Amino acid sequence: MASAKQQENMLLTEHFSWPPISLIDDIINAVNEVLYRCTDSFETGLSSADPALLGFADLYASQNREPQKDEDGNNVYPEARLEIEEGVLKLETLMENAVDKNFDKLEIWTLRNIFALGRGKGEDEGLGDWVRLGHYENLQPPSKDSILTPEALFTLRRKLIETQKLHAALVAEKTRNEALIARLRTLLVPQSVPQKQETTDAAETPSTFAFLTHTPSAQALGLTPQQSSNDKPKTTPLTTHTTFSTTQLPYLRQLVASLKPHLSSTSSSAPASTQHEQRRAYIESQAKRVLERRGVDTVDGVEGVWEVGGTRVGGEEVRGLEALVGSGMNGGKKGSGEEVGDEDKMDTT
Repeated sequence: MASAKQQENMLLTEHFSWPPISLIDDIINAVNEVLYRCTDSFETGLSSADPALLGFADLYASQNREPQKDEDGNNVYPEARLEIEEGVLKLETLMENAVDKNFDKLEIWTLRNIFALGRGKGEDEGLGDWVRLGHYENLQPPSKDSILTPEALFTLRRKLIETQKLHAALVAEKTRNEALIARLRTLLVPQSVPQKQETTDAAETPSTFAFLTHTPSAQALGLTPQQSSNDKPKTTPLTTHTTFSTTQLPYLRQLVASLKPHLSSTSSSAPASTQHEQRRAYIESQAKRVLERRGVDTVDGVEGVWEVGGTRVGGEEVRGLEALVGSGMNGGKKGSGEEVGDEDKMDTT
């Protein structure tokens, strides 16, 4: 079981949403950053100063040493750089120890007197047991006598899983809605900075199949040739078209709503007579095409004229020949019938 001090720290952490010790650590880290900046500035100042002013000339004179000369004839003290670095490091270590010592006292005093529930003695002892945070209001803890069954635990586990699934679905839906709103805003709000035009514009470059629009068959179908880039009309921005489309949406909805009652009364299929006429016209047109391929002249209709051995035979002549052949066939049948009758008569006699 946690001690009283641990329970107090847990209560303060839940109340502040951060542990109390983290505030003191942030203060100490901020002081250390200032300390490091000070030592860096101090080292930069000493390095840029003349070593002779820092006492190195007197040191060389007391030791009867001659300093080295550089290309400009100035005295050079090689030990100056090393001694400055060592001195700054020692100063930094000393200041860090002083900061740690004093701020450790600050940490102990703060945790005992500020981030604490009472002094821990007398009337303030056990004060943390009587403190209740705001989000625990009207919360009924379960009774100690209640025994959770495996079925109840399984039900609670299922509720938790379903709640997590619902939360994930809501988060995903929120993300999709935000992305959709962002896309709609980019369409409705014009861009403040114009985009840089590319050197090779697709509209100015002629299409690969542009020559197809200049053929006679394309003109017969009503295809107009592609306009050149010089006399091409200027295109309006996408924002204008989008704004116009959005303004026409209410009218389109109203028009669709007014047309819906007429859909039930309007028949989707054409009448039977109309379908029959269309079928007959289609069959006649296909038959006409077949006859034309075989050399039949269909100017006067399907029963037109055609050439037989270089002579054109008309439709009336064809009908006359058909009637003559039909009468001859009927006469032959009749004659054969009479001969059979005579033979029967002779047999009977």
